[in-house]
Amino acid sequence: MPDHFDVLIVGAGVSGVGAACHLQARHPRRTYAILEARDAIGGTWDLFRFPGVRSDSDVHTFAYAFKPWTGDKAIVDGASIRAYVQETAREAGVDRHIRFGQRVVRASWSSETALWTVDVEGGPPLTARWFFCATGYYRYDEGYAPPMPGIEGFGGEVAHPQHWPEDLDHAGKRVVVIGSGATAVTVVPAMAETAAHVTMLQRSPSYILPQPSHDPLAAWLSGRLSAKRAYRIVRRKNIAQQAAVYWLCQRFPRAMRKVIRRINANRLPPGCPVDVHFNPPYDPWDQRLCVVPDGDLFKALRKGSASVVTDHIATFTEHGVRLRSGAQLDADIVVTATGLDLLAFGGIELVVDGRTIALPETLAYRGTMLGGVPNFAYAIGYTNASWTLKVDLVCEYLCRVLSHLDAIGADACVPEPPGDVPTRPLLDFQAGYVLRALDRFPRQGEQAPWQLAMNYYGDAKNLRRGPVDDGTLRCFSATRETAVAA
Repeated sequence: MPDHFDVLIVGAGVSGVGAACHLQARHPRRTYAILEARDAIGGTWDLFRFPGVRSDSDVHTFAYAFKPWTGDKAIVDGASIRAYVQETAREAGVDRHIRFGQRVVRASWSSETALWTVDVEGGPPLTARWFFCATGYYRYDEGYAPPMPGIEGFGGEVAHPQHWPEDLDHAGKRVVVIGSGATAVTVVPAMAETAAHVTMLQRSPSYILPQPSHDPLAAWLSGRLSAKRAYRIVRRKNIAQQAAVYWLCQRFPRAMRKVIRRINANRLPPGCPVDVHFNPPYDPWDQRLCVVPDGDLFKALRKGSASVVTDHIATFTEHGVRLRSGAQLDADIVVTATGLDLLAFGGIELVVDGRTIALPETLAYRGTMLGGVPNFAYAIGYTNASWTLKVDLVCEYLCRVLSHLDAIGADACVPEPPGDVPTRPLLDFQAGYVLRALDRFPRQGEQAPWQLAMNYYGDAKNLRRGPVDDGTLRCFSATRETAVAA
């Protein structure tokens, strides 16, 4: 007989561990398991091991609301985040509920039994009342690699940040990093510390903002208040700060463009062509702003250990890259920081009563469930703020739904989508890695509750305190022929 759980969580990263902690704290009698395809806790922060890997969100908002961050830095490296998630899992005891090496390939819902049957690659199926997808939206087995003419003729080493070679030694080497996003601006200063020289080759610029790696308020509160109280204060301040910067960029894009340009110009080496290398063609926050802790990228540029070139690749040569301008960039190592591929719900096939769900035909409900898919929830974080802010809210809302079902004597619920309504892409974001994958994701509506809001304060109000009974969720029980009123 297959193992049965109240809740099956897929993914042992930030989202999955957070979901398990919330569930265990609020519904301690419910059984659950976390299925993790890899062999370690940490998700993205265990997968990515390239030099300098870190979050570009401050850790006071990236960490969980229920577990204070007590380190002295505000912008931290990937190893510290991984250790924090592992520590959280261990302290809460959820690590005992993780089944490693369990790649979920299919999940089938039966309204007759009100159960999910979850098929695991190479193992027996499992059943669960609820299925929670905490896989994020990155494809883990490979990153995005656009065609690069002549790369097979390059005589040096090529590395993609998503699969960094453990034995790659860049000390004293000439390095070309292709890309201009968050990964590139992280790798360049990190490798520049020991490389002979690092060149960041970009087709077009990104917005880049320096941010202190230490939070002055957190430092001042340390020792004056308990760790828990200080964490809450700093977290609230940083949430407001993130929201304010985003609002200003959306409301006054021309003014914010000038502000960011001025900040960049003041930190760049004299004579650096700011408008060539640091003035994107789009408005601030049409794509994610790249954060550089303590301005480390600008420091490397001023020091001369790194440089920026804005051009297109004509072809690779044996010794480097030839550009359309005719210039040649000599390299011993090329890093293809060309982006990520997105994958909805880990590529898991969803089936409801024998019908395979076509995700682009579904509507997101409250940014955490799907119309027409019973007892299914997922976590997709913010694109304009820290990922975990949304994860915490989604998990709290799921716990509220479970409590509501208990209160009315139902064991299942499904958001019932409206008829023909205007829809738009799930992620309203102009980054290339998002645009390439939008046709493989669910869609969202123009108004609540069918919108994927990118507003923490609005989500906090709706998901924490808004009614579960909103006239959209249909609740029912497999043991009854009639639906239970929500």
